[in-house]
Amino acid sequence: MSGLVFSDQIDLAGGEPCFRITMKAPRANALEPGLLRDLHQAFDALEQSGARKALILGGRNFSTGGDVSRFHEAARNGRAEQYAEAVVPALQDLVMRMITMPVVIASAVRGAATGGSAGIFFASGIAAAEPGAFVQPYYGVMGFAPDGGWTALLPELIGAGPAQGWLMANCRHGAGELQRLGLVQAVDADPEARAAELLCSIDTGSALAAKSLVWNSERLARVRAGLDAETAAFRTLIGRQGTQSRMAKFLQSTG
Repeated sequence: MSGLVFSDQIDLAGGEPCFRITMKAPRANALEPGLLRDLHQAFDALEQSGARKALILGGRNFSTGGDVSRFHEAARNGRAEQYAEAVVPALQDLVMRMITMPVVIASAVRGAATGGSAGIFFASGIAAAEPGAFVQPYYGVMGFAPDGGWTALLPELIGAGPAQGWLMANCRHGAGELQRLGLVQAVDADPEARAAELLCSIDTGSALAAKSLVWNSERLARVRAGLDAETAAFRTLIGRQGTQSRMAKFLQSTG
């Protein structure tokens, strides 16, 4: 790995092993090809470790999603679709991998989880968030199509109506609202410790049975098809002049 993701194995309070994946990438863990490659390699190591519980951490911000500056640069050079091809399918495969693998996965969320990075949070079975954490789509601001499971996975978790409204209105949902929606199980100033406590309290066999029953073959096929549709829509919209203009405007506003 290139140092954008660090992984190790810890023991939970009860002595059960837990594989820990920590994102440490620049620009608030912006999703770019290197970080996504390292995340997949970390999940390779998780599968090889035999651990049945895993914890995903992101630091001060969980992740700010796709790197708008790199998308904009690619678009200016006529390579928007090629750059999207290096990012979006890898993210979609990561989301699918997380919900499929026989591992209880928890996320500890601080700060922002925006755009496609929310898919990593959605694909975690459980999550703890610090009080200032939030999730926001931002797709309409950029002119992007949703990715990361916003239309493929999120409707399975909270329903199609709430997911659609969240996307269209570009709502910023804080930790309390995320807990109300059932996407966060604990709000705590120390989400890393709380997520580890949640993992420790869970009976692994029961949790994995529940995961496999929830994510049965029918739902998995539906999510896979939805992720593929998101990727196709993203390819369609990323090359538009209007999308490039929106990215430029956003980058000017953020300095």
